[in-house]
Amino acid sequence: MSEQVLGYLKENREQLLTKLNDFLAIPSVSTDSVHKNDVKEAASFLEKYINDIGFDHVEQQDTGGHPVVYAEYNQAGPDAPTVLFYGHYDVQPVDPLDLWESDPFQPEVRDGRLYARGSSDDKGQVFMHLAVFEAYMQTEGKLPLNVKVCIEGEEEIGSENLYKVLQEKQDQFQADFAVISDSGMIAQNQPTILYGLKGFTGIEINVTGPDHDLHSGMYGGAIRNPLMALSHIIVSMKNEDEVITVDGFYDGVEPLTEEERKLIADVEGEDYKASAGVKETASEKGYTAKEHTMARPTFEVNGMYGGYQGEGTKTIIPSTATAKITCRLVPGQDPERIQERLEEHVHKVAPAGVTVDVKKEKLSAKAYKVEPNHPLIKSAAKSYTKAFGKETVYVRMGGSIPVVEWIEAIYNMPIVLLGFGTPDDRLHSPNESFPLDSFDKGMETLVYYWKEVTQS
Repeated sequence: MSEQVLGYLKENREQLLTKLNDFLAIPSVSTDSVHKNDVKEAASFLEKYINDIGFDHVEQQDTGGHPVVYAEYNQAGPDAPTVLFYGHYDVQPVDPLDLWESDPFQPEVRDGRLYARGSSDDKGQVFMHLAVFEAYMQTEGKLPLNVKVCIEGEEEIGSENLYKVLQEKQDQFQADFAVISDSGMIAQNQPTILYGLKGFTGIEINVTGPDHDLHSGMYGGAIRNPLMALSHIIVSMKNEDEVITVDGFYDGVEPLTEEERKLIADVEGEDYKASAGVKETASEKGYTAKEHTMARPTFEVNGMYGGYQGEGTKTIIPSTATAKITCRLVPGQDPERIQERLEEHVHKVAPAGVTVDVKKEKLSAKAYKVEPNHPLIKSAAKSYTKAFGKETVYVRMGGSIPVVEWIEAIYNMPIVLLGFGTPDDRLHSPNESFPLDSFDKGMETLVYYWKEVTQS
C-alpha cells in the first residue's frame, strides 16, 4: 500500500509543487486588514482542494474573524482511529520587503529551497498533509484512518477566535489523537520528535513623565526621564547571569532531571552562534544554552521605544517610554500568575517622578509536555527514521503553540508534533524558505506514519 502512495507522490511531484506555489502566492497576512480578502481566498483554496481530494464534508466555519477550514473523512470505519489534523493558512507580514531576494508571494526555488512567505510556516507543511491524503485517495480510493481537519486563519495573530470554537464544538473536533505540523527539526535532515513546548505570556510597560516633551537643558536635573526610568525597571528584572530576579518567577518550575539533561546534551543540534550571527551565547547560570532554550524559562525585551528616533540629535526629555516584554514558560508555571508577578515587580521598583502602567498580553498559554515513550510518539519516531535514514532524536523546544495546550486542556487527547522545518528557514523574517528535501521526505514520513498508527 505504501509503495503505491509513495509512487504517486513521486510521479506527481511537479504538479503538487505547482499547486503549492498557487497556495503560497496568496498573500494571506492575517494581521493586516488590507489582506482580509486574501485570507478568505486562502481559505477557499483549501476548501476546494480538500473537497477535490474526496473528503465527506468540507466547510468554512465562521469564527467572528478569519474562518476555520473544517473537514471530515469518515470512511475508514468505526474500528479505525480518528486523527485531528491542525494547521494554519495565515502568514506573517513580509516587512521589510527590500530585504527579500525575490518576491515573497512569487515562490522561487533556489539551491534546493522553496522561497516564499509561508513556505515553512505553515502553508508548506499543511499542504504536505493534504498532498498525502490526495495520494491515498488516488491510489487506494480511501484513507487508512478517519480524519478531521482544522486549518485556521489566525494563528499568526494569536488564534484570537479558535479557543472559543474548540470549546463550543467539542463533539465535532473530538478525536483519538491530534497531529500538528507547525514546528521543525533541530537540523536539516535530522528527524526530531518534539515532546515539549514552552508556554507564553507577556506584558507592556508604559512610563509617563511630563505631559509633553521637554527641553533637556532647561529641565534636565529637575524632571525624571521616562526612558531612564524604564531602563531602570527593565535592568532590575534580569541580572547579568541571565537569572530572572522577579520574586516568585520560578515558583512551581519543574526541575530539569539528569536524564533530560543527558538527552539534551546528546542532541547534535543547531549552532546558535552560527545561525544567529553572534560571537558568544548567553544562558542562565548553571545551564547550557541548549538547556536554557529547550527547558528553562526566559524573559526577553522585544521592543523598547520613546523620545526622538530621527537622524541627528534632538535634545529632549521624552514624555513617554514603552517596553514590550514576553516570557517563555515551562511546566509548573501559570501564565496569569507570571503576569501578576511581573506587574508587582514593576510597581515595586518604579522610581518616583513618573507614572507606570502595565498592560497584560491577552494571549497566554501554558507549557506542554508529552511522555516520549507514548506509542503514538514511538510510531512517529520510527516513521521519521525510515524516511530520513537517520535515528530520530527527542527534544523540548523554546517555541510556543497555544493551540497545543488548548487541545490538551479541552479534549485530553495525545498530541503528536510532526514538524519538518529547519533552523535555516527564517521564519517570520525576509527570505523565508523550506527545503524541498524536507518536502519530499516529510510526505514520505506521513505515509509511513498513517500506516504505523493503523497497524499498531
